[in-house]
Amino acid sequence: MEPDLDAATLAAWAQAIDTGPFSSLCWGERIAFDNPDSLTLLGALAAWTDRVRLVTTVVVPQLHDPVMLAKALATGDMLSGGRLTVGLGVGGRHEDYNAVSADIATQTIRGLTESVAVMQRVWAGEKVTDSTLPVGPPPHQAGGPQLLVGTIGPKTVRSAAAWADGLAGTTLDLDVGKQNELFDVARAAWAQAGKGRPHLATSFWFAIGDGDEARAQVHAHLRRYMNWIPAEFVDAMAPTTGWAGDEDHLLEVLRRFEAIGTDEIHLIPTSSDIAQVRRVADVVKDIYPLSA
Repeated sequence: MEPDLDAATLAAWAQAIDTGPFSSLCWGERIAFDNPDSLTLLGALAAWTDRVRLVTTVVVPQLHDPVMLAKALATGDMLSGGRLTVGLGVGGRHEDYNAVSADIATQTIRGLTESVAVMQRVWAGEKVTDSTLPVGPPPHQAGGPQLLVGTIGPKTVRSAAAWADGLAGTTLDLDVGKQNELFDVARAAWAQAGKGRPHLATSFWFAIGDGDEARAQVHAHLRRYMNWIPAEFVDAMAPTTGWAGDEDHLLEVLRRFEAIGTDEIHLIPTSSDIAQVRRVADVVKDIYPLSA
């Protein structure tokens, strides 16, 4: 979501993450913004990486035809050798729905669930129309990619237990207690659905560096990214949103989330400077070798 990206920058980040002590490479979807298209980027990332899981955090199915989305994601799963995890969510911006002439009325949990049901039928090899052959290619992972629900809402988490493999949440203020409450909702919902333990992931914006400079980096990023919110509101929340600090502080934060059973933390960069990802790698490489 940083400005002025090019293929060389994206490839360098992908390769640094793939060779570092990370479990996944994540990217999000926005339409009315200047970020790369998520599904096109998926194809490139499948070619640029060999090891890490590729995680969409998140794709909004209602912005796409569900059959075409299923085909694109199955293709990405095939190209990556089954390394795709798909985070799915309702989406919080009307402007993205309007940009693709999507029906705002589908911006609901029900709309999300209906789209997922269509995609799972495609991935199962069912014919969704009277076509001669079903829509392919078949995904590398039988039945389709691992699915995570991208939300901070308990109601959506409970609804998603029927189809999701876990949670891709986010925390604005790094409140570990509040995050654990949402994890408990997921644990209970998965148990009630007769499923195993859900994959529990969360995310937060980060800037690794010294004092005020790192916090200013987060603030500048939020000003750009949250452009649908009045600037004065962004300015008010910026001092307590995301994380900014040095290496020792980052490790402390990761340990706090680890203590509540977090399986994975998706760190959201606030700069295109590849030194940021390398500094994070140095923090975690000895603690979480090839799994941070």
